[in-house]
Amino acid sequence: MLKVGLTGGIGAGKSEVSRLLVERGAVLIDADRIAREVVAPGTPGLAAVVAAFGDGVLAADGSLDRPALGSIVFADPDRLAVLNSIVHPLVGARSRALESAADENAVVVHDVPLLTENALAPLYDVVVVVDASPETQLDRLVRLRGMTEQDARARMAAQATREQRLKIADIVIDNDVPLEDLRRRVTDVWEELVRRARASHDAAQASQSTPEPSRGSPRATQE
Repeated sequence: MLKVGLTGGIGAGKSEVSRLLVERGAVLIDADRIAREVVAPGTPGLAAVVAAFGDGVLAADGSLDRPALGSIVFADPDRLAVLNSIVHPLVGARSRALESAADENAVVVHDVPLLTENALAPLYDVVVVVDASPETQLDRLVRLRGMTEQDARARMAAQATREQRLKIADIVIDNDVPLEDLRRRVTDVWEELVRRARASHDAAQASQSTPEPSRGSPRATQE
């Protein structure tokens, strides 16, 4: 199994890259999706969030009001740290369970938005960073997600810088390009990941099949 950490700044296009990797055969473990699951209504995660931030982060139907929570945490690093301390351990436990269920030859892609911020790079065999300029990120957040420019800039500022993400990258996917160029780049990256997965598997098999050196029998002592 090859464990891949996939990350990128908000609006960089990481979700599109993860979708393209799944099309090519990757097993995807999406931290954002899992983060939603662990704070679904009735979960201990949601109860812990409400205890920390109050009933104002609940929607009328009892689910988590994400915009309300976001307005609190993304402008306040201390409050964001509190939220992360609740959600991240739950996400980690669920991610490990999903990974253990994957085939031993799989390329398992962990889509982790805060991989850089939480110093998680050592957990993965390969770190892939989806990169886009801050101008591109801002445009996508405002134009495609309907954020105000102020909210978009706050979300971007709450994350690692572009330079910090690139520093931990083993592979960089440039997403300041047209979709067809992105598809070609993802195909190249997928082929490299498959190559690394096979090499890792072959090395593990060779290690397991190598017999231990014979200790032999004790040599008789001549008198």
